[in-house]
Amino acid sequence: MDSVPDVVERISLKIEEKGVSVSREKVAGKLNLLISDFGIPLEEAERVVTNELIREYNLSPSSGGGGQVQQREIKEVQPGEWVTIEGKVVSVTEPPSPSIAQTGIIADSSGAIPFVIWAKANAPLLEERSWYRLEAAVVDEYRGVPNVKIHSGTTIVPLDDDRALFPSVVPISDLKPGVGSIRAKFIEEWEPRHERMRQTGILGDESGTIKFVLWNNGEREKLTLNSVYTIYYSSIEEFNGRLSLNLNTGMYIPEEGVDLEVARGTHEASGVIAHLGPGSGLIKRCPVESCNKALSRYNECPIHDIQKEFRWDLRITGVIDNGEEATNVLIQRDVAEALSKMTLEDAISVAENNPLGYDDVLDRMKHAVTGRYVQCRGNDMGGTILVRDCSRAAFDATRHTALLNRAAASPEGDRK
Repeated sequence: MDSVPDVVERISLKIEEKGVSVSREKVAGKLNLLISDFGIPLEEAERVVTNELIREYNLSPSSGGGGQVQQREIKEVQPGEWVTIEGKVVSVTEPPSPSIAQTGIIADSSGAIPFVIWAKANAPLLEERSWYRLEAAVVDEYRGVPNVKIHSGTTIVPLDDDRALFPSVVPISDLKPGVGSIRAKFIEEWEPRHERMRQTGILGDESGTIKFVLWNNGEREKLTLNSVYTIYYSSIEEFNGRLSLNLNTGMYIPEEGVDLEVARGTHEASGVIAHLGPGSGLIKRCPVESCNKALSRYNECPIHDIQKEFRWDLRITGVIDNGEEATNVLIQRDVAEALSKMTLEDAISVAENNPLGYDDVLDRMKHAVTGRYVQCRGNDMGGTILVRDCSRAAFDATRHTALLNRAAASPEGDRK
């Protein structure tokens, strides 16, 4: 910026007027850090650097200059603002990058917001369950979630008092990206798709459902299926228009002896089962607690190596096509048995007593379900519907014609 040298000179003269000589390079470095790295407006960056130098050299404040930003409630702060807040650190999480010294969530009586301390800020780390006043912090935004950035110009003041916090528990349907508290029932558990995941699935209340993830970092306890929990200060993240709750950032308390009516997922897919994908049919699962991953045909788990023991399971991974769009579906044991007319015990018997083994189970399942018209309902798990119930549908000549036209228009159809 053309005006930065003028601001550097103005700051330097203010400090020199108080009897201290300060390097222009030092002032420019502090100023550029705030402007370039933290996106602070030039006028606010000037106040931050001036006040920081005054504190560093133990000088008296400038008359009418610098000044303090008025303290704000957390619910009022907006991205792009320079703020002063007071709050309690309700959680501290593992930094995602070496460039970050600490991450966590800070809350007051009005709400909560994630905070980030940059490693190059050389700021003291915050203690969980302690109160602080943060002066001259910057509100930024990452993936649609506001957060507080603590930089070299931020003053961190520990507070002795411990005011009571009463987080507002909201319906799942009212959640938005940020930090939220809910009371929900654990209704569906999914197989983790990544080795960093400890547990994932669906939580629900009377208003709707939301996906959750519990990551392996830390010693957090897994949730118990069909149990009700009150969950405080968890990060709500958005990806491809879908919300997901990160349990590692908050705290969750089980409620003993209670139940909760849940509004089940309403995602639907209807059409013909056009394809059965890899992983369909009879599979083995890892017996290690909290794993449950599918084993290879040689009983190898992608995380826990070769397993002597295992658990049998039956599932369908497939595609439902209605002539206009194709939908990926994951159909677990109970529904897969009903659609294929093959029980888990039947499948095990075929695999153990037939030379073709697994392949024969898959062939029989394909013969039973491929080309059948169905209507399935369940929860959307990021582009794939985890099917809760599925029923056969009547033949629809109009839909069948659309499917034939779709096939004829495909590259495979053009070559025939």
